[in-house]
Amino acid sequence: MAADTVGTPAAQGAEDGAHDTYGKLLALLEERGAAHRVIEHAPEGATEAVSALRGHALDRAAKCIIAMVKIGKKEKRFALVVVPGDRRIDLAAVKALYGGTYVSFASPEIAEELAGSPSGTILPFSFDERLELIVDPDLLVHPEFYFNAARLDRSIALSTEDYRAIAGPRVERVSTA
Repeated sequence: MAADTVGTPAAQGAEDGAHDTYGKLLALLEERGAAHRVIEHAPEGATEAVSALRGHALDRAAKCIIAMVKIGKKEKRFALVVVPGDRRIDLAAVKALYGGTYVSFASPEIAEELAGSPSGTILPFSFDERLELIVDPDLLVHPEFYFNAARLDRSIALSTEDYRAIAGPRVERVSTA
């Protein structure tokens, strides 16, 4: 968010939406009895920097990015693609999963609308029916992984087993080194 927008009604609305998403996530984890911890830290959205603040290896961080896939001339689909923090999203693999003709990262405005939080804080959960959740299997090899929790100053350490049971992600190879 640009510094000149802080305190404006639009900026406040975006912050309020993120706090709603944060509350929705915590309520879901509590309701489902998920093994998790909230980690408070300095505000940070970059995967490498926030992983250092949280004190874990980069491959245990969930990097969450929203992709837009065009299927033919008139249809588009959106995917919340989650890969380990030390990997990149393989856009060609995402395009192939949908039989798409074109793939790109969603615009920041669309990504934030679909995710319910600002870039850098996107959760590895989809609370929007227009957004399919796809997770790379390499993220799921650890007993626990970490992600920003719809806020730059809060993260979650979550049991991988509980995550799979709650989120029900489509597990596909969608990362590259």
